[in-house]
Amino acid sequence: MSETPNVPGRDDDASGKAQAARFSGRTAWARNLQTPLRQFLQTETGGAAVLLIAAAAALAWVNIDASSYESLWHTKLAIRVSDAGVTLDLRDWVNLGLMTFFFFVVGLEARREWDLGELRQRRRFALPLVAGLGGMAVAISIYLLFNGGRSSAHGWGIAMSTDTAFALGLLALIGRRFPDRLRAFMLTILVVDDVASLVVIATVYTESLKVAPLLAAVGFYAVILILRNISVRIGLVYFVLGVGAWVGLLKSGVDPVVIGLAMGILPFAFPAERSSLERATERFREFREQPTAELARSVGVTIRSATSINERLQQLYHPWTSYAIVPVFALANTGIVVNGGLLERAFSSRITLGIFLGYVLGKPVGIVGGSWLVTWLSGRRLRPPVGWAAVGGAGTIAGAGFTVALLVATLAFDGPRLEEAKVGIFSALLGASLLTWLLFRATARLPRPLRTLAVLGTAQPLVDLDRDVDPERDHVRGPMEAPVTVVEYGDFECPYCGRAEPVVRELLGDFGDVRYVWRHLPLSDVHPNAQLAAEAAEAAARQGAFWQMHDLLLGHQDALDPGDLMGYAEQLGLDAERFSNDVREHEGAAQIAEDVDSADVSGVSGTPTFFINGQRHYGAYDIDTLSKAVVTAGARATITAS
Repeated sequence: MSETPNVPGRDDDASGKAQAARFSGRTAWARNLQTPLRQFLQTETGGAAVLLIAAAAALAWVNIDASSYESLWHTKLAIRVSDAGVTLDLRDWVNLGLMTFFFFVVGLEARREWDLGELRQRRRFALPLVAGLGGMAVAISIYLLFNGGRSSAHGWGIAMSTDTAFALGLLALIGRRFPDRLRAFMLTILVVDDVASLVVIATVYTESLKVAPLLAAVGFYAVILILRNISVRIGLVYFVLGVGAWVGLLKSGVDPVVIGLAMGILPFAFPAERSSLERATERFREFREQPTAELARSVGVTIRSATSINERLQQLYHPWTSYAIVPVFALANTGIVVNGGLLERAFSSRITLGIFLGYVLGKPVGIVGGSWLVTWLSGRRLRPPVGWAAVGGAGTIAGAGFTVALLVATLAFDGPRLEEAKVGIFSALLGASLLTWLLFRATARLPRPLRTLAVLGTAQPLVDLDRDVDPERDHVRGPMEAPVTVVEYGDFECPYCGRAEPVVRELLGDFGDVRYVWRHLPLSDVHPNAQLAAEAAEAAARQGAFWQMHDLLLGHQDALDPGDLMGYAEQLGLDAERFSNDVREHEGAAQIAEDVDSADVSGVSGTPTFFINGQRHYGAYDIDTLSKAVVTAGARATITAS
């Protein structure tokens, strides 16, 4: 039995490993809706390693040959058209140009969370908002406690921002046994953190403001809004207008990276609709019959329109920001000559100490305190989606400041003060990592009931399933009063559903307190016999043999013609004439249509799709993955009941 509440309570054996290998890939439905969250996390955690390598390379380079390092990044690069243009050194092109794409991706993820994630229930935005702002406020207060009344107080913005890549990478490394909801909670706080940091950069660290270029930038953005509202989808047009807004902000004195966030929040995020997928299937069939260039173009347009622009842009740009842009930023900005004199000066510097303690102490105190304040003021109607130990872990992880902290440091300081700020940032990164590891180790040593409460908490998660399970109409296996309910939307002709069936059987065998519900989602555009098979199952249900027919249909997915279905009815000893009449008269069509409607409202567009206690299950559907989700749901149900 695992020592953590979200790991299945069963031993691995050869069979389990074989099943895990067989079903470790993504299913058809796992490529849409909120899958970008998992992709975002995976890209960030992988990018953290590249970022760390780039930072180490910069430190090694500058300590071996500081002159070549500085001369490269001070190289001027000009882009001019006639007498107009922009001239910056390479470091500024990285900090002001490439980092615009970084904040564009931040904006895309903020929009996704707003449309599809935890923030789709607007009142839940209060907690991560206050937690994120609380973490920044306490960190800034600590910095000002050391630097208030001094010229170094201008650097207060350095202590406010958490590095998304490092924070999520650290969580993946030392907090991997904590629930996925902690990662989602962290990501929401980080989005608030990044947005607030960008506002500070665009306002506080703007030394002079020129009105005419600023109005030009606003004009470009207004045109972008108009084109977006009339559904213009030509990417090059938005890019050109975005560049115009960027140049306007640069000339006005406002940090131009703000346009990245402003454009990133525009594209809506939405789940793929089944009707859109059906249109894509029809276009592809037309292309298969007549493979012309025109039909090929039509297929491409239809397929792209089935997924949101937000998701497509994240898939395009996020790997570039994580694996190229942010590491290049680290390479350009983390170079610092390390010697005994610098370290002695830095650790007696108010700048270094303010940044270090602001991150390592201020961030966890502010995030935990902000979360507690919202919980208390709301009468516990708003609570963190995880336990308080996990909230504390989110706070200590948030002490990992790097990318935006370095960006603000380059705006606030230069010379020795900039070096001291960099030492504070690096030290805070190490201190936050150690503190997080200690907290997670201490949590793992708690007694199991207390550990479960500390990790999972008592908040009710958002329910994704549109219609509650009704034993009077739904097809249910297992005890009716079970604390965990697994609902599957399935298609009897879908090969993925056929592969999932033995896994579901094993799951029910391993856990006696789980009930399983089958709901129909026949994908008739790709499976011509799916609707008929579903109606045959409903006809068998009228004679009390739904599950027997269910098992036969999934066991013979290549034989679902009318004659085959009649053979199965006879094999089960059903009244053949009644069965035939029910199928011919489509007696089960209404039930199937209700299931399809509930699938549409629940955002289901493919099969198999699983819901566990009303929450959609994402990822693989091997026995270990599903068991882990069931154990977590059971532990949460137990906490709620008590």
